[in-house]
Amino acid sequence: MTLNIGVIGTGAIGRDHMRRITQTLSGARISAVSDVNRAAAEASLAPLGLDAEVFATGPELIASPNVDAVLVTSFGAAHEPDVVAAVKAGKPVFCEKPLATTAQGCRNIVEAEVAGGRRLVQVGFMRRYDAGYRMLKQVIDKDGVGAPLMVHAAHRNPTVASNYVTEMAIHDTLIHEIDVFRWLLDDDYKTVQVVFPRRSPNAHEGLRDPQIVLIETVKGVRIDVEIFVNCVYGYDIQCEVVGETGLARLPEPMSIQSRSGARLSNPILTDWKDRFIDAYDVELRDFIDAASKGTAAGPSSWDGYAAAVAADACVEAQTSGQIVAVTMPQKPDFYNF
Repeated sequence: MTLNIGVIGTGAIGRDHMRRITQTLSGARISAVSDVNRAAAEASLAPLGLDAEVFATGPELIASPNVDAVLVTSFGAAHEPDVVAAVKAGKPVFCEKPLATTAQGCRNIVEAEVAGGRRLVQVGFMRRYDAGYRMLKQVIDKDGVGAPLMVHAAHRNPTVASNYVTEMAIHDTLIHEIDVFRWLLDDDYKTVQVVFPRRSPNAHEGLRDPQIVLIETVKGVRIDVEIFVNCVYGYDIQCEVVGETGLARLPEPMSIQSRSGARLSNPILTDWKDRFIDAYDVELRDFIDAASKGTAAGPSSWDGYAAAVAADACVEAQTSGQIVAVTMPQKPDFYNF
């Protein structure tokens, strides 16, 4: 049976997922699309040879009997109402990060899902599906380096657009590390602090870049994450876990090493989509498989909520310069699976 998927939001990531479902994966088809810009929704179909229905709004798409599951790939502020509507309609929904732009918005989704009594939400934290991160977690889970003590990490982009502001380094960039560290370490966060080194001359006015986020987990692990979104040289993701008996490091993306002009070199990626292209395939495969059974897999709405709580604390720490406590409510038994 083919799963009929409706896509809300046909911007860059929405179109990329539409391509993935149409040309790379099996078991699903795009049956409907919606976008605040109707012309953009209509224009997304022809390049993929799709004959999908175009809806004016997300709720109309969700209510369609020709939609079995929903992809929410619109801008972040629009996520919450559409995800809640899909949950109330009993339809599995994949939501790109952030699940919502506030912790309360994420909590509203959690409460709607718990009230419905069935897991229906998967959040687009694709790093959990990356082969390198999965190998790193396997080493940690098998006690390959002893209990984790410290994590050193970096998230670097060559450049960002002029509308990228300081707090976006948390909500749009660090949010991936916030989620993947909880998963890697099987731990939650206790405190956060943000410090700012000397400002890069490549950062546009209104953006403090780089910045370093210092995190303490409930189990006492200390994490430092460098966020440098104007590093110029490429898109570079680093992660090193230091344990009691050794350390484990995230592997570099596969590349060809060359010897030329008296230099030994490896190319560095510049586009985040290329770095995690395989992870995107695997996460949507997981969604299609689960949604075909009327449920959801992967990162849950609770994971989206936990990430939002920590992110809000980090933004507060950006402004205050102080160590800020991360206060997480008790996780509902519903998500203890």
